[in-house]
Amino acid sequence: MSFQDALARCATETDALLDRLLPLDAFPASRVTEAMRYSALGQGKRLRPFLVVESASLFRVPRERALRTGAALECVHCYSLVHDDLPAMDDDDLRRGKPTAHKAFDEATAILAGDALLTFAFEVVADAATHPDASIRVQLVSKLAKAAGVAGMVGGQMLDIEAETQNASELGHIGLIQSLKTGALFRYACEAGAILGQADPAPLIRYAQKIGLAFQIADDILDVESTPEALGKATQKDKAMGKATFVDLLGMDEAKRRAAALVDEAVESLAGYGDKARVLNEAARFIVERRK
Repeated sequence: MSFQDALARCATETDALLDRLLPLDAFPASRVTEAMRYSALGQGKRLRPFLVVESASLFRVPRERALRTGAALECVHCYSLVHDDLPAMDDDDLRRGKPTAHKAFDEATAILAGDALLTFAFEVVADAATHPDASIRVQLVSKLAKAAGVAGMVGGQMLDIEAETQNASELGHIGLIQSLKTGALFRYACEAGAILGQADPAPLIRYAQKIGLAFQIADDILDVESTPEALGKATQKDKAMGKATFVDLLGMDEAKRRAAALVDEAVESLAGYGDKARVLNEAARFIVERRK
């Protein structure tokens, strides 16, 4: 199966699973459930669940277990987008080509929907349906908490907000922000596959670190070269807020060269898996070649 076919299949399966896990009439607060579904279903590439599924496939993990873990991770990702878009954060009106959650509903509902998506993720991972071994589920929960929290994504978001007023312009500091804000969930996606397969996560962690940084560099490139219509979200927000990007610090040509080099390093990290890692290698290349 080609990378594009594998990505599309995983997206379809992730949407179907989230649809089953989040039925509109299953919870008493139907409005917040509607906002959760609005924010989580039917949009996005589902790259993070895909990385869980493909990493787990290296170790022949049953697909349903990987999909549940990936769906939980996607809930965390979608929660972060809902909160990122709020007026107190990035104040965006458009996400994935449609009005952001606080525009489609209201600010209070969007906050609660984000909170609910985050906590629901742990409910999914902790369920025995994700893995029959409780010790495996504990590892998945612990790693997800770290990736999503102050030592990971939330910490990176705080540093990113501070960069608006502190004029952070050192390459190492920008790299630290993105390794937490963006990279932590990529690392979890790949490490979770190894945890599910009870395998050594080191090669996949190295792979994730490389593609996480490449993803952010590619985002900074797209922010300059693309349009809101193509991306489905506002462009050049960082520039307007005075925050440095990889393009600012490296220049466009060097940023593209650095992203390509990171892809080569990511592929090398998986050399020990041979042809089993073919789709993951194609995913690394997609990350820097994507147009949105």
